[in-house]
Amino acid sequence: MQTALLLGVTDGWIPAIAAFFVGGVLAFVVVAIINKSKQTSLKQTMDTALEEARRTGENIVRTAEVEAKAEYLQRLEQFNKETAETRAQSKEAEKRLDKREDNLEKKLDTLSVKEKKIDQAEAKLAEQTRKLAVKEKEINATLERQRETLTKISGMSTEEAKELLLSSLESEVEHEAATLVDRLMTEAKDSANAKARDVILTAIQRYAAEHTCDSTVSTVDIPSDDMKGRVIGREGRNIRSFEKATGVDVIVDDTPGVVVVSAFDPVRREVARQSLERLIQDGRIHPARIEELVEDTRKEIEREIIETGKKAAVEANVSGLHRKQIDLLGRLKYRTSYGQNVLQHSIEVAYLCQIMAAELGLDGRLARRCGLLHDIGKAVDHEVEGGHPQIGADICKRFNERPEVLNAIAGHHGDVDPISPYCVLAMAADAISASRPGSRRESLERYVQRLQQMEEIATSCNGVRQAYAIQAGRELRVMVDCNRVSDAQASKIARDIAKQVEEAITYPGEVKVTVLRELRVVEIAR
Repeated sequence: MQTALLLGVTDGWIPAIAAFFVGGVLAFVVVAIINKSKQTSLKQTMDTALEEARRTGENIVRTAEVEAKAEYLQRLEQFNKETAETRAQSKEAEKRLDKREDNLEKKLDTLSVKEKKIDQAEAKLAEQTRKLAVKEKEINATLERQRETLTKISGMSTEEAKELLLSSLESEVEHEAATLVDRLMTEAKDSANAKARDVILTAIQRYAAEHTCDSTVSTVDIPSDDMKGRVIGREGRNIRSFEKATGVDVIVDDTPGVVVVSAFDPVRREVARQSLERLIQDGRIHPARIEELVEDTRKEIEREIIETGKKAAVEANVSGLHRKQIDLLGRLKYRTSYGQNVLQHSIEVAYLCQIMAAELGLDGRLARRCGLLHDIGKAVDHEVEGGHPQIGADICKRFNERPEVLNAIAGHHGDVDPISPYCVLAMAADAISASRPGSRRESLERYVQRLQQMEEIATSCNGVRQAYAIQAGRELRVMVDCNRVSDAQASKIARDIAKQVEEAITYPGEVKVTVLRELRVVEIAR
């Protein structure tokens, strides 16, 4: 019974357990299926998110690359611009340094030549000093013997005899020298003054020219301060380009409406002046336009120089000139001396030489050639070392000019001795053209300094009471003490002052020295 009961119970639980087991398996399967479905959808979601993240990352990378390339190009352009500006400034500084180096080399060459001359002069001075020492010993010995002899004969002391002898010798020598100078000057003037005066007066009367002088300052008028700013340009770009293209210095100061162009080469300065005026009229001011306009102006000036040289040769009636000589004559149009235009001065000298040569029976054609070419060296004296007479003679020697012409060019300032009368004619005509009223001018400061120096030279002579420079420095009037200076000594004083003025002062034309010796006796009737 119990066994049957157990079997019955067991038979009832087995289906229940089997059902529970089957239900658990089915639940597990269902859960697994659900989990697998969730994993599949989650994986799809993750793949979609990853794809979107990948696309977003690629877009961000592409955007970053584009921005980086743009910034790189911008910085590269700025770097290239700054590099170009730095390179231009470096080249400009290098040119200035090269120019300074050339100037220093020229100065060193000049200093070496002067040093050699100084050494030679010192050697000569040492030799002269030695000779003077020997002569001084001989003179001292002679004077000692004379002193002993005079002491024995006269019974005077050494000092008394010395004073008596020196005063006697001084009076005799001064009187003889003054008499000799007066006699020689009188004879020379009597034989030469009459003819020279006639020839020069005839030449001056027959020649007529305008009494004008040129200004040596190149200025350009600016209509407004705004235009002045445009000329300068942004950060000085335009003015630097202009100075580089023309080779001049442009001075822009506080003076309203004016810009100053400065250069040692007159032709270059004229090119710069005309170019700047055209730029202001055109209104388009930038580096490319500046270079183009400067080049066009330079070509026009070169053509004008050739035409001016040809016209000058035709006007002076001088033929057979080389093209280089014609070019140099044309350049003289832009050269001035004390405000006088050198080309016009050369034409005047050519006319005056011809007139004086005709009066003296000489070759007028050759005289005109000497006069026209006498200052040709001034066209390049700012480029070549030395004085313009020697520079002009060296230039014309290359073109087989006659010896008379070369001598007139080299000697018209007295640097070399004349070998023909044409050199003397060139000297006289040059002085006439330079000294005529209104032909030349100089600065007030130099003018006053020259007058003061002339008066100081005159008053430094013994016996001179007063001295006055009159007639714009062309005459020096000297008053001497009649009690200390005789008539013969007055002539010697005039000669000495004239020589000192010639050696110490540079002046255009001539300076007349007049010495006045007047005896005044005053009595009062009461």
